[in-house]
Amino acid sequence: MHEMSLAEGVLQIIEDHRAQNSFNQVTELWLEIGQMSGVEAGAMEFCLQSVLRGTVAEHAKVVITRPEGKGLCISCNKEVPMLQRYDPCCECGNFGLQPIAGTEMQLKELLVD
Repeated sequence: MHEMSLAEGVLQIIEDHRAQNSFNQVTELWLEIGQMSGVEAGAMEFCLQSVLRGTVAEHAKVVITRPEGKGLCISCNKEVPMLQRYDPCCECGNFGLQPIAGTEMQLKELLVD
């Protein structure tokens, strides 16, 4: 379950920001997990609950957004929706979509006190 190591990475980012900005607690954290990132949102939430226990973010509200996948077709040069890697282009039917959105996972925002 790679979500556990990703959750530990989120905690490290929080701790780094706390060292730089001296806050007492995190009240909300916003994660962006693209639909094609390979990260299960439910598993990530579960892992965060475990990893954040006993930290300044223990009681933080976790908000996860799931940007849709999007690809650029190398054949017809159009941006099209993309559900998974190696999908054909919905415009021309050719294979060769380059993912341009929906593969990311980022900590977008922290609300702190």
